[in-house]
Amino acid sequence: MGHGLTAIFTGGSFSYLEIYENGGGVAYSTVTNKFLPIKIARAIVSAGGLFGPAIAGAILIAGAKKPKSAAILLRLLTGVIILSLLIWIRSSWGVVVLSFFAITFLIITFLKNKKIETAALLFLGLQAVFSTYLQLNYLFTKQFERGGNIQNSDTQTIAENTFGTYWMWGVVIIVLSMFMLWKSIRFYFKD
Repeated sequence: MGHGLTAIFTGGSFSYLEIYENGGGVAYSTVTNKFLPIKIARAIVSAGGLFGPAIAGAILIAGAKKPKSAAILLRLLTGVIILSLLIWIRSSWGVVVLSFFAITFLIITFLKNKKIETAALLFLGLQAVFSTYLQLNYLFTKQFERGGNIQNSDTQTIAENTFGTYWMWGVVIIVLSMFMLWKSIRFYFKD
């Protein structure tokens, strides 16, 4: 989802998203030079998919600080999931998983229990941020095979369109994701 939304923000388009059983997926999007040079837009869209979970996780953790913001954020997240199901999700596995989450969040919303809403956001936020670390092997991969074709990893795409190496960008992504996690947790516990 991060790739697709970043493509839209950089002036491109987001066609659809396939989600696989292993939690991975592929966003079918188009990158243009509408707002940025095409190489920079490609690098930003690649980074958007890798930073997307960390950014979303940090927002969820920080948003769980106050019961009112937690309730609003949970409703917003539910709406985004439902909208995504209607517009972008095309794989049957993705429809099943996101429908489950939407239904679960609707149930939590109808319970109107502030502690459950806050716990749900904290749990989701931590899971989102930690998902960055579950893909360490991908962050430090130059290329991979999908459907019999060799493709560049996102970190390699960033390196080819900016500077440095794929492993350098893998380190940058890990460090910045840890920083976002630390700042969001610090904000949550701050008086």
